[in-house]
Amino acid sequence: MTIPPNEPLAPRPSPLPSRNPLPLSASQEAQVKEVYHKRVRTKCADEVRDFASCCTSRTFTATIMCRKQQKAMNTCMMQYATQAEQDAAREEWFATMDKRREERGRKEAKRKVDEVFWREWWAKNPDKKPGQTGEGNP
Repeated sequence: MTIPPNEPLAPRPSPLPSRNPLPLSASQEAQVKEVYHKRVRTKCADEVRDFASCCTSRTFTATIMCRKQQKAMNTCMMQYATQAEQDAAREEWFATMDKRREERGRKEAKRKVDEVFWREWWAKNPDKKPGQTGEGNP
């Protein structure tokens, strides 16, 4: 098959289409996976609860006695464990970036305040009684 010289080539689709082109670090990918697994577990909460209640007070016999509940749970999870769900989890992670950044800022500010408090606390004179402020007071 030859292409006529005047016709432009059609653009090829990329092998891995992504709505979020930013590459993520390993820890960020782990956070996305955490969101993904949470979403899947939430959708299959009833099946997970049934399996967990069946396994309660069982040891090695749980695999035999709870096979029906385990199969139902796995079927549900496989139904929702799709690439579309991963993409939705990634979008949710990107949507909550600002919220996480603000939370980190609040934690850092609290850590600094706590650090000042503990430095002052441990710098106290152990001979003083609580409530004493002046150097001249016995």
